[in-house]
Amino acid sequence: MKLHIDSASGLIAGAQQRPSPNCDDRPTGSRLDLIVIHGISLPPGQFGGSWIDALFTNTLDPKAHPYFQDIHHLRVSAHALIRRDGELVQYVPLHKRAWHAGTSCHAGRTNCNDFTVGIELEGSDEQSYEPIQYHVLAQLITALRAAYASLQHAPLVGHSDIAPGRKTDPGPHFDWRHLHALLAS
Repeated sequence: MKLHIDSASGLIAGAQQRPSPNCDDRPTGSRLDLIVIHGISLPPGQFGGSWIDALFTNTLDPKAHPYFQDIHHLRVSAHALIRRDGELVQYVPLHKRAWHAGTSCHAGRTNCNDFTVGIELEGSDEQSYEPIQYHVLAQLITALRAAYASLQHAPLVGHSDIAPGRKTDPGPHFDWRHLHALLAS
């Protein structure tokens, strides 16, 4: 599968579209120049289901799981999610600012949401990611770099890199070497 991105609409062809209200316009003059990789599972350590979609679309039922009582009020999103089975879901058009990084800093620049693409992988710090997730992630990064000149040499970082001490994802089981090898092939 080869992914294609329409840079005018910011949409990823072939991705399931689940629009999130948790986005806004990027500041005037900002350009995409960083890709942030996250890990998420809801409830923590559990995979599958519609809970991530519900969180990113503000429909998470606080009564569905005790953990949700603490997070249902959050207004967060990502540009895309890669599920354990490789399904690609898009929540925010790429030219819009998704609310994924929170308080963050990279190379002395704060407010990383202003200049990043945020990609979630369904996973946790305690488990390895699935091979198909790496393949879809590499295809997505390749498509991003083809669609946006400013991303051609953009660094790839984890959420933990831009929010150290606050975030740990994508976690110690994320295989950066494998991702870079896929991108080089």
